[in-house]
Amino acid sequence: MIPWVRLDAVQLDDGPELRLMQRGSEFSIMLGSNELMNSRQSGSEEALARLAAERLEGRPKARMLIGGLGMGFTLRAALASLGRSARVTVAELVPEVIAWARGPMAEVFVGCLDDPRVSLVEDDVGKLIGEGAGLWDAILLDVDNGPEGLTRTGNDALYSATGLAAGFRALTPGGVFSVWSSVPDPAFTRRLRQAGFDVDEVPVRASTRKRGARHMIWVAVRPG
Repeated sequence: MIPWVRLDAVQLDDGPELRLMQRGSEFSIMLGSNELMNSRQSGSEEALARLAAERLEGRPKARMLIGGLGMGFTLRAALASLGRSARVTVAELVPEVIAWARGPMAEVFVGCLDDPRVSLVEDDVGKLIGEGAGLWDAILLDVDNGPEGLTRTGNDALYSATGLAAGFRALTPGGVFSVWSSVPDPAFTRRLRQAGFDVDEVPVRASTRKRGARHMIWVAVRPG
């Protein structure tokens, strides 16, 4: 069997080491002992974008904010689902992840970062959410393994009542706030509804082959 090779690593300020691993043509991003993502398991990350884009039909100039670059699966699916006049901003806080995307994992990204609809910013997605009311038609969060601050404790605020209220304000009427998780979380569903969202919980397969583990995606819509 081909062994895993550590290509790079970064020590996060308030968490364990983030590592980029490779085995043949397969890549993995690990946080401590947790695998955050694998290049062979893209189904649920792609579904995060598709489910949101379905709610944006009739908005050819939709503005989408994606929190977390990862391996680009959500971004690629968003670009495939949105129109030519749409704009997608990706917020990634860890500069090494951006470097991996343009370096060793460039083949995984297949040029999507060069799409003219894309703006990649090295910043905290929570900051971008709080900067403007009614600015976004969709906000997609895939920065942790669920609605808690796994990669950094500061991310907890994104999923709190205060953070969800900020997300609600940042959306246009009818806008979509969508969150990826490896597991269900009924308490988070309740917080979304308490924040004023209409909420659907959508279980999806991790694999594009429609088998294996199931992940959870919340599709929360601001009424109007």
